[in-house]
Amino acid sequence: MLADLDESIKKLLVAELPVKNGEIDIKFDQPKREWSARLAKPTINFFLYDVRENVTLRQHQWEALKQNGNARLDVSRLKRTPFRVDCYYMITSWAAEPDDEHRLLSRVLMALFRNPILEDTFLVGEMQGQAFEIQGRVANHDKLTNPAEVWSALDNEMRPSISYLVTVAMDPWAEVTGPPVRTFTLRSGLSPDPRQQSLEPGTSLATEKLYIGGYVLQKGKPQAGIQVALKGTGFIDTTDEDGRFRLGGLSAGQYTLVAWPESGKPKEINVTVPAAKGTYNIEL
Repeated sequence: MLADLDESIKKLLVAELPVKNGEIDIKFDQPKREWSARLAKPTINFFLYDVRENVTLRQHQWEALKQNGNARLDVSRLKRTPFRVDCYYMITSWAAEPDDEHRLLSRVLMALFRNPILEDTFLVGEMQGQAFEIQGRVANHDKLTNPAEVWSALDNEMRPSISYLVTVAMDPWAEVTGPPVRTFTLRSGLSPDPRQQSLEPGTSLATEKLYIGGYVLQKGKPQAGIQVALKGTGFIDTTDEDGRFRLGGLSAGQYTLVAWPESGKPKEINVTVPAAKGTYNIEL
């Protein structure tokens, strides 16, 4: 669910800033020193640093479970109303010049002020059909009161940041489908032979192969039977009944994902392997 929230925020910013031709990256990583040193273009980063239940909005009510789309009043099949959860983000911008970073922060701030509620057009995956409106509060004065401690923990230089609080509903009784992890690493090869003096202690001859997975969607709905491939690699798969595909074993790097709908032009997106969760979905 949190990965779908990330994707919904990203979709909002792409439309509202707007972001064209991938000229600006939108990430959800820990802004550590090693991460920031690898950035190749202007980046807006949303760091999810805390998740808590909103006890003020807690409701001690019961409702009937739905069967085949109909609510049946059956005391043996009752559940509590969804929990309300606050997700705390720290927003930062990264560019070659401070002026550009400040412009990015200003544009993000205005876009979020214009959208205190995440509209349905921006919602993806489990964010769709929420029991309550998804509310966001930006630049709260009582959040991130001591950012120096955060940057010290991240071992990076302090920089301007904006707090962003999003409240979502989580239903622990709802059926969950799909894999919990969409990128994993497979290591293969020879282990080091301690009799080989040419190898340093701890050296491994193993190589890493990565597997990625995602969903093909159209207007937020999974699409089955769609061919998905990594351009120029020969790796190809067909989405299952849940719209899910999986490709591997890959080496780390830049790739182009291609999906062929039943009609119309193929859809291509550029991806990085490995990458943040949820970034391999394709919207037709």
